Amino acid sequence: MSVIIFILKIRAMTRVFLELTSLSMLTFFMTFYISCKVPESESADVMDWKTIKVTASAYNSKASQSEGNPRITAWGDTLSPGMNVIAISRDLMKKGLEYNTPVKIDGLSGIFFVKDKMHHRWKNKIDIYMGNDVKKARNWGRKKISIQYLIQKDSITDETSK
Repeated sequence: MSVIIFILKIRAMTRVFLELTSLSMLTFFMTFYISCKVPESESADVMDWKTIKVTASAYNSKASQSEGNPRITAWGDTLSPGMNVIAISRDLMKKGLEYNTPVKIDGLSGIFFVKDKMHHRWKNKIDIYMGNDVKKARNWGRKKISIQYLIQKDSITDETSK
């Protein structure tokens, strides 16, 4: 619809020029518009939620819990309270948990995003960002939970064939 309005505005400004080329312009814009759309069924078939069990703890934006600036992640993002962010152990990157991967965490609402990574010594672990609320992070403690993360279906079949 917006393509047609755009074409009509151009036609009003340069009527003589567009009378000669309106069919070719309309064809171009309609082809461009249609080619940019991704069918919903196609994009839904490419992604899937994968479930794994991990050890989960929590962390805050406090200097005592971090090396360097506690609000800057290992990938360079700036954290602020209220963000749904997790840090992952580096071994989880091999399983498809990469930068900006959406993650569902059992026991918590909302979608979290991978924005930070931990020291190499940690294995099969996530750290949930809890802003400046140290009490909330301590109440969470450390527990084994299930998480679900979005992954391309090709990656799932590749991993299971190994």
